[in-house]
Amino acid sequence: MGKLFGTDGARGVAGEDLTPELAMKIGRAAAAVLAGKTKHRPRILIGKDTRVSGDMLESALAAGLCSVGANVELLGVVPTPAVAYLVRRYGADAGVVISASHNPVEFNGIKLFGGEGYKLPDEVEDEIESHIFDGGARLSLCTGTDIGTVSVCKTALADYVDFVKKAVGAPLTGLRVAIDCANGAACESAAALFPALGAECRFLGDRPDGGNINAGCGSTHLDRLAQFVRENGLDCGVAFDGDADRCLAVDETGSEIDGDKIIAILAQKLRADGRLPEDTAVVTVMSNMGFLEYMKENGMRTAITAVGDRYVLEEMRDKGYAIGGEQSGHIILLEHATTGDGQLTAGMLLRVLAQRGCRMSELNGVYTRFPQVILNVAATNEEKARYKEDEYIAGFVESQQQSLMGMGRVLVRASGTEPLIRVMVEGRDEEAIALSARRIATKIEERIRAKQG
Repeated sequence: MGKLFGTDGARGVAGEDLTPELAMKIGRAAAAVLAGKTKHRPRILIGKDTRVSGDMLESALAAGLCSVGANVELLGVVPTPAVAYLVRRYGADAGVVISASHNPVEFNGIKLFGGEGYKLPDEVEDEIESHIFDGGARLSLCTGTDIGTVSVCKTALADYVDFVKKAVGAPLTGLRVAIDCANGAACESAAALFPALGAECRFLGDRPDGGNINAGCGSTHLDRLAQFVRENGLDCGVAFDGDADRCLAVDETGSEIDGDKIIAILAQKLRADGRLPEDTAVVTVMSNMGFLEYMKENGMRTAITAVGDRYVLEEMRDKGYAIGGEQSGHIILLEHATTGDGQLTAGMLLRVLAQRGCRMSELNGVYTRFPQVILNVAATNEEKARYKEDEYIAGFVESQQQSLMGMGRVLVRASGTEPLIRVMVEGRDEEAIALSARRIATKIEERIRAKQG
C-alpha cells in the first residue's frame, strides 16, 4: 500500500492534509495514468457528498484532470455507489468520489473507481502515487484544444435511483420506516427511492448544510433513530453514513441490527432462493463469533478476510461469491453492485421484512451476538508504525488472548481510514473482555507515547 492511498482512498483534514494542491496533483496523475492505459482522451465522472470542502476539492480535481487532457462530468451530490454504477452505465473510463464517508465534516477524501466500477487495484494507485511524489516531472500539460472540458450531468441521481429500485424489485408496501440519511449523500436519492418502493417513510438527517454531515446522526449514531422508531411506533429504521455506502438498522424496539446480522439475514434469503454460491458469505476478522457459529450451524460457510471492503471484494470476485461485507454495515451484493451500497442493502433487508410479514425484531433474532468491546487509541501514522513493530505489545496482546482460555478472541489493528488503533475483544464473559480490552488499550498507549518521548 502506498503512502497516500489507504484502504479507502486518500483521506485527511480538508485544507490541511488534503489540500487543493494535492487534489489537483491526484487528478493530474490519475488522468495521465488512465490515458496511458486507455489510449484515448479519458472521460471521468466526479461525485461528492455534502461537506463544505467538496466544492473546493472538486474544482481542484477537475482542473488537474483537464490539464492533462481528460474530460470531466460533474455528477453533483450522489452516493459513492452511484458513482461506481454510473461509470459502467455511462461508459466512462473512471469515477472519482470526494467523501470521507462516516468521518466528521473537517475530513474529506478522494477515492477512485475504474471503468468497470471497481476501486482501482493497488498497483494502479501506486503508479498514480509515483507521479505525485516525483512532482509530476514525467507528466506533460496540455495546451490548446487538447485541454479537457468540464460538463454537468443532470441525469445521475435519477438513473441511480432507477437502478436500485429495479434491483430491489418487490414492493415495500405496508412498511412504516424511519430513514436516517446522516445529512449526507443519500438525502435526495433516499427521498426519491423508498417512497417509490411503496414504504411509508419518515426521514431524519435529511437537512444538510455543509457542516452537519454525520453529526449526531447516521449509521455511526443510532440512538436518535432508535428513539424515533420507538416513539412513533414504526416497523424499523435504517441509517446510512455520509457517502451512503453503509447501512445499519434498528428493529421496532430500537435494538441495533449490525452488518453481521444483515449479512446473515440476506445470506439466508439468497440460499433459500438458490442464489448463494457455495453457500458462502465473505466477512472480515471483525465479524462476531455469534455470526460465525450461526453460519456453521445452518449449513453455510464463511470466508474471512482482513478488514477493508476491498479485501472482501477481492475474495468475492476471485471465488464468485454473491454477498460479503463488514460488521460496520458496508455490504456488497455482487449480483447487483461493484461496491458497498447502503440504499441497496436497506432495500433488500426491507424486502425480506415485507415478504416475511413478521416483525423486524424476529429477523434481528437470527442469532445471539457474543459480547464485544471495541476501544480506540488515538495514533498518528508514526505511532501506528511503532505499534506494529513493538514486540512487547505483541506479546502482551497474546497473553490477553491466552487469558480468555479459548472462550473469546482478541484483535488489534491500525485503522486504514482514521488516526486510530482499534482494540477489539470478544467472548462470552462480558466483564472479562472489558477488562482485557482496557488493559491492552492502556498498554498500547503507554508504549507508543513512551517511544515518542
